[in-house]
Amino acid sequence: MASLTHPTADVQASSIGDDTRIWQFCVILPGATIGRGCNICAHVLIENDVVLGDNVTVKSGVQLWDGVTVEDDAFLGPNVTFTNDLKPRSKRYPERFARTFVRRGASIGANATILPGITIGENAMVGAGAVVTRDVPDFATVIGNPATIIGYTNTKASALAVDGAPNEGNEAISIVPGVELISLRVAADMRGKLTVAQEGQGLPFLPQRIFMVHDVPSRETRGEHAHHECHQLLICAHGQCVAIADNGFVRQEFLLDANAKALYMPPRIWGTQYRYSNDAVLLVLASHPYDPADYVRDYREYLELIGVSE
Repeated sequence: MASLTHPTADVQASSIGDDTRIWQFCVILPGATIGRGCNICAHVLIENDVVLGDNVTVKSGVQLWDGVTVEDDAFLGPNVTFTNDLKPRSKRYPERFARTFVRRGASIGANATILPGITIGENAMVGAGAVVTRDVPDFATVIGNPATIIGYTNTKASALAVDGAPNEGNEAISIVPGVELISLRVAADMRGKLTVAQEGQGLPFLPQRIFMVHDVPSRETRGEHAHHECHQLLICAHGQCVAIADNGFVRQEFLLDANAKALYMPPRIWGTQYRYSNDAVLLVLASHPYDPADYVRDYREYLELIGVSE
């Protein structure tokens, strides 16, 4: 079906896909590229160096300035504000405008503001009114000013705390192959408690490196990488945090809120940790010494490594 343009719209672009609808009082400049099946609501401005993929929804009051690319199936809510110059001055233009990307399937809520050069990750969710000052990871849900991660879409939550309180006795069963939540042995008497693990008894490998993550601001996210060869065991020795395990097909959240809980992460599993309590100390045991080459830090590279097509 051919595209439809309302008579009041000023559409100068020629690269517009079939079955796209452009409604009242829109302005689209000649260099813009718009895919198939898009819905561009009233009072939208699209400049020249702008690319929209297929099935994109752009609600009323959005301005897409030079340098913005919106991939397939993305949603831009009413009055979402994009920017492309960190230091704007009247009639002074940078040599090149910052590139902003809204990846496939992402949604941006009404009145959110996106700073220049930001990437909104695949299937991410930006809450209404958020001010996005940094890249948003794939699948992340962010809110606030500045925007911070409060959760992840497309994850299975297991044994998560309610209102920050531990929920003892609600153990998680891993649905991510190879990932395991291990209960460590605790010896207790009137002198206190001793939590212990040894190889073959709660410890799935012999560690060659140990490190701790602590004093993490609650809005920060750690991890966001996989390993080629290294095995890891995550223990929240104090406080609590949430760990995500992702094998490219299924993602699951685990609450680490007791020092007798250990999350085993084998190689080639994408790991993320967030929602740290103020007093959290995450102890990590690793099977290999530190090697930068063992890290995979780009999620799309990770998917290619494990043979998952996007």
